[in-house]
Amino acid sequence: MAKTNSAFMKPMAVSDELAAVVGKGPMPRSEVVKKLWVYIKKENLQDPKNKRNINADENLKKVFGGKSVVNMFEMTKLVSKHLS
Repeated sequence: MAKTNSAFMKPMAVSDELAAVVGKGPMPRSEVVKKLWVYIKKENLQDPKNKRNINADENLKKVFGGKSVVNMFEMTKLVSKHLS
């Protein structure tokens, strides 16, 4: 049986800005990312021409440090600042 990465699955506190998008924590990082993608798809925030880019709405701008467009790789780095 594969051993799970316990650090990745550990529930973490979610900042108020991020909680406005994914809900109240604590929750594992994997769950945060999953809920973030549900929100992005529901609000149709993925750039239609370049699917790697996310066009932030007002809630996501707070999470993304005021940036209006981020790529999906940068997104995970910015989100980690809202987890503790």
